[in-house]
Amino acid sequence: MTAAELPHSLLATLPGHHYTDPSIFALEQSRIFEAGWFCAVRSADLGEPGAFQTVQVGRESVIIARDRKGNLNAFLNVCRHRGARLCTEESGEVQRSLQCPYHAWTYGLDGKLIAAPNLGGMPDVDRDQYGLNRVHLREWLGYAWVCLAEEPPSFDDTVVADVAQRLGDAGELDAYDIAALELGERIRYDVKANWKQIIENFMECYHCATIHPELTEVLPEFADGFAAQYYVGHGAEFGDDVRGFTVDGGDGLQQLPGVAEHQDRRYYAITVRPQVFINLVPDHVIIHRMFPLTAERTLVDCDWLYLPDVIASGQDLSRSVELFHRVNQQDFDACERCQLAMNSRSYASGGVLVPSEHHIAEFHDWVRTRLTG
Repeated sequence: MTAAELPHSLLATLPGHHYTDPSIFALEQSRIFEAGWFCAVRSADLGEPGAFQTVQVGRESVIIARDRKGNLNAFLNVCRHRGARLCTEESGEVQRSLQCPYHAWTYGLDGKLIAAPNLGGMPDVDRDQYGLNRVHLREWLGYAWVCLAEEPPSFDDTVVADVAQRLGDAGELDAYDIAALELGERIRYDVKANWKQIIENFMECYHCATIHPELTEVLPEFADGFAAQYYVGHGAEFGDDVRGFTVDGGDGLQQLPGVAEHQDRRYYAITVRPQVFINLVPDHVIIHRMFPLTAERTLVDCDWLYLPDVIASGQDLSRSVELFHRVNQQDFDACERCQLAMNSRSYASGGVLVPSEHHIAEFHDWVRTRLTG
């Protein structure tokens, strides 16, 4: 049945091969992940000069390092001499420079070529010109966002606009002062599913009554099948007997001081395309960052962020963390279950979206536009 022949209540999804075809994934890498802003690392993870992390952005490995002046810089992880991978570790610390292990070309933390064997005998070599290839970097919400494009798109018109579209006003995010929060817990999930499966799952709640018993106890409206993201500006309200966003609905932690009355006792979910989820509750914030590795494998780093006083006092975060950890496990299991069928002849033309999922069609249009534009 074609999309034109579907009943009014249903919309067509992407066809199954969009979730498995390596050639489509390669297009997504070049035209989505390498073309726009990508949330790479939490800035505080690189707290001292010399600290670095490597991150996979599309087809490229990117080094993000803090220099001696305290600034973060991002570079392609490729030596300018013969193309060797400069840093093979996921993270680490150096004293003052990054050195290629092949021929010892050495770069400052600002990317400038500062030394190489026999470089003194090559006075015509411009050390700036042969420095590491720089990647655009911007810090926002306490994270470093990078863009590989030669001319990056407007951050406000893409990243911030996604927040504004969801909340009605991006300024609503200010109440949570996310950059001032500290990391309480981080869990990495290795999900055997396409990155789009994960986004689609996060955007809808048609599945919530089926697989999220703990979440629907805390947010009873989710049992009706409409996710908060279905509505502009809407936050799902806590149940009457719920005291906090915890696995048992018991007391939460110290409330974020900027949270306004209309934001209290509510959960807000935001998708920032292509790979970030922001979850807001009165006493903490949860940030998901996706790292698509193949058409059928995605790493997801999930950060639970709290007030510094909560972290410093050593309060028990386990009931707070456990709620969304269970939600993550339940969601990722569902995504993997769907991924198994994406090459089936039964799903060759795709599936359908019911009314409570119709907003996912806009995400599909966004993907199509970038792949064909």
